Amino acid sequence: MAKANLLIVEDEPNLLLGIRDILELDGYEVHTARHGLEALEVLKGMGEKLPDLIVSDIMMPRLDGLEFLQEVRKDSRWLMIPFIFLTAKGSKEDVQAGKRLGVDDYLVKPFDADDLLVAVESKLTRHQGIRQVQTTQISDIKRNILTILNHEFRTPLTLVVAYADMLREGDVNDMEEGELLSFLKEINNGADRLRRLIENFIMLVEIETGDVQKTFDWRKHPIDDMSVIIRSVVQQALSAPRNQHQCELEIKEPLPVIVGDSEYMQIILTELIDNAIKFSKEKPQIRVEAFAQDGNLHINIIDWGRGIPSDQAHRIWDKFTQLDRELHEDQGSGSGLTIVKGLVEAHGGQISVQSEPGVRTCFTLVFPPAAHE
Repeated sequence: MAKANLLIVEDEPNLLLGIRDILELDGYEVHTARHGLEALEVLKGMGEKLPDLIVSDIMMPRLDGLEFLQEVRKDSRWLMIPFIFLTAKGSKEDVQAGKRLGVDDYLVKPFDADDLLVAVESKLTRHQGIRQVQTTQISDIKRNILTILNHEFRTPLTLVVAYADMLREGDVNDMEEGELLSFLKEINNGADRLRRLIENFIMLVEIETGDVQKTFDWRKHPIDDMSVIIRSVVQQALSAPRNQHQCELEIKEPLPVIVGDSEYMQIILTELIDNAIKFSKEKPQIRVEAFAQDGNLHINIIDWGRGIPSDQAHRIWDKFTQLDRELHEDQGSGSGLTIVKGLVEAHGGQISVQSEPGVRTCFTLVFPPAAHE
């Protein structure tokens, strides 16, 4: 079995044959072309069995190496194929042009067999490592999404369906008002949880695609009532069903005016305060602080709950990530902090966390003040 599948593009026949022979003797499967146009036809004819690496001369008739690389990078099927240029000494302009197009490496003529084999092997090894990391990351994301779909969506949906079935199968006229209201309340709670999960998925997509930044640029305005927004979000979080937490709220007026989006700001605060409540069940007390410092708006959300181990703190911003989910059986999609970070950055702000597990966790938001006209 061949070590890898290579495409060699070179207009000088003897050099092309020499390169082919060296690589085939070392166990590679080699396809050849004499110029860029012929190489494009070879690529199209290979179907799904694409080359693992392309080695191409730059100076060639009909379609030179730079033009060939440009065409390769236009096609999404070929975008990730590593590319090595063969170049003559002193071709600085060609090197710079190739780098702008995303070439992976250069091999300077004249070169010997060892130079060629080392360059090919090193690029193949590097890209195989990159692909392995990407494959692992994609597998992790798929597994996390399936876990979310299986648990986070199914649980509230089962709740809604179960209570709806009880209402449908029972005699509503015989139910006491309290019992009926209890059923409707549970249906509403399940529906709210489903709505928030769906909204979070949509928000993640909008952050990834850049739509959040576009929306922010369109809707941004001076926010001079941050204290009102903070109080509203805290009150809403504390009034949630089955909440037992108390909140110590300290707002040092006046707060700086910032440029932002009120709806996005509410989402940021809601996610952080809900997290503080969710991860501090043993000590049902949180604290929210807002104050001016060095002209910036600072907001701290503090809890005295589970905390975040220092060696895992970097992972909390990753989408679909919950630390020790299997151990604690936490609810949620694991996307809240990813959303928070994306929205904070859209505001030109910063977010950080300091945590001592089992003692205290503090998330700090810093937003720059609105520029004076």
